[in-house]
Amino acid sequence: MLAPLTNHARIRMQQRGIPDGAVDLLLDYGRETRAGKGRRIVSFDKRSRRRILRELGQEVLRRIERYSDAYAVVGTDDAVVTVGHRQRRFEEW
Repeated sequence: MLAPLTNHARIRMQQRGIPDGAVDLLLDYGRETRAGKGRRIVSFDKRSRRRILRELGQEVLRRIERYSDAYAVVGTDDAVVTVGHRQRRFEEW
């Protein structure tokens, strides 16, 4: 089930071409990193991609490969604040 999205997140998803399904998988299988002030960043890593392969199969993994650099910022209320494509590695704050 897709987490609640802020209006900002919906706009960014559309602008950046990241579909609901990719965000849903990101939230279900992605790795969480602290982002300060109670927020967290969720992104795919090798472990999460292996888990998707094991649980959902090669076809799903192949379809989301173009979104493997996607991330979501989740607020303290568990709503997705924004999404984007990673340009560099995240560091914990």
